[in-house]
Amino acid sequence: MLPYFVNADKPCPRVVIRDQGSTAPPVSLNDYLGKDTSQIVEMSVQNSGFTISANGEDKTFKVRVFKFYSPRAARSKVSLVAHRREVTDVPLQTYVPEFADEFFEPAPNEETGKGRNFVIKAYVFGDYLNDNVSLERGEFRFQTESDLLSGISQSQIEQQAAAIAQVAVGSEIAARKKRKDARIAEYVEADAPWHRTLAKDVDFSALPMKPTNQDIELHLQKKKYEKEVATRTQVAAILNSENSDELATKIAEVIESISENSKNDLIHYVSMRRCVIDLFSKSLEIGADGKHQSEGEVHDIIMPRRKDSEELNHDAHNLWILDERLNFASYVSSDKPLQVSNGDRTDITVYNRRVAFRGDNEASNPITIFEFKRPQRDDFADPSSKEDPVQQIVRYVNQIREGKFKTPTGRDIIVNDTTPFYGYVVCDLTAKVKKWLESEQQFTPMPDGLGWFRWFGNISLYMEVISWTKLLRDAEMRNKIFFNKLGID
Repeated sequence: MLPYFVNADKPCPRVVIRDQGSTAPPVSLNDYLGKDTSQIVEMSVQNSGFTISANGEDKTFKVRVFKFYSPRAARSKVSLVAHRREVTDVPLQTYVPEFADEFFEPAPNEETGKGRNFVIKAYVFGDYLNDNVSLERGEFRFQTESDLLSGISQSQIEQQAAAIAQVAVGSEIAARKKRKDARIAEYVEADAPWHRTLAKDVDFSALPMKPTNQDIELHLQKKKYEKEVATRTQVAAILNSENSDELATKIAEVIESISENSKNDLIHYVSMRRCVIDLFSKSLEIGADGKHQSEGEVHDIIMPRRKDSEELNHDAHNLWILDERLNFASYVSSDKPLQVSNGDRTDITVYNRRVAFRGDNEASNPITIFEFKRPQRDDFADPSSKEDPVQQIVRYVNQIREGKFKTPTGRDIIVNDTTPFYGYVVCDLTAKVKKWLESEQQFTPMPDGLGWFRWFGNISLYMEVISWTKLLRDAEMRNKIFFNKLGID
């Protein structure tokens, strides 16, 4: 309706609404606009016209911007008008997310008024719209989205109009964008420092006015992927290039891009380690019931139980808490029988593939076995206990040496007399456990007092019994320099 009332060439007659049988005064629709105190007020806009070229022709358009006060559930919109009738409208936030909320205009005198909320409506006029509207004036005959073959599209016109509407309420839009930028910066700094470098080059204008963490992260991941694709395309172009003069410059540019991506990934990885260590530390504390977590719950943080590396992605475990070398293991079995469903289960068995020995299943590759005991549990040191972790590890080693177990693919685990085995028992070193290790198990204390060790020369087994405190402290110490460099310690 509004285009009929604001047409300068054809003034609108006065339209009055009366309720028959009511004593209420009549309502003049014309009074709803034109004055500063009206419900609808046109805004002064500089450079309200724009031109779009398509198929060799220039088409001009004019935008008029209005404030609609007391909008209730209405949204800010951009409308395309043909022959004084609104044909289409879309939310302005489609093009400028900061139009998502209403605006507020304080009263001229705070003592006499409370101010008013309003939304924006931008109306677009032009011969191109008049010439391309359907006979019923319900739609246009041009494409909604940009199409090189079809000339000017609806979205092109709306986008230009949205930019003009944005200028009309520039200060408030700028303030909203500033708040959004601060929200994004806060997320990157506090929750995703690995994106610091990437975030400097990313355009966030398409994000919602009040983006969630997920909105920001998905946007950054998308941009990261696009950057990686561009880098791979550059590498392919360099490899196929025959222009040696430009080669050095292009290589330097690509290497810099690859380096930035690698740094982002490394920061992300180290930050995740900080989270895992915090979670691990929390799991060792006494709960509200005055009890410690079970060994299973602590175990799951390091690696999920009853899983192996055939079922889990490489990054799904945190074996680096135990030993950094375990990141390069070729096979890991966690609390799972090595062969039959009712067989013995080690907490974690690792078939290691070190850099010096690249074979998957060779006698020279060490095998590592872990046993976990719940924090503060020490009944395994009782004479009557059937859960002696030291003897359990020795038994596993002997069974592997006797060829009782196979790899997941059904191959024999290849060992010989010199195949090295490493055994680790993780528990709390109570007074009972320390006495048991010294007097019954013949272990030697470590200098820090947080662990004990012993060499079983007849089966080439080196075993350590370490406390949960030592495991946590050593993991923190190994990663401290990285946390410090990132400012997350």
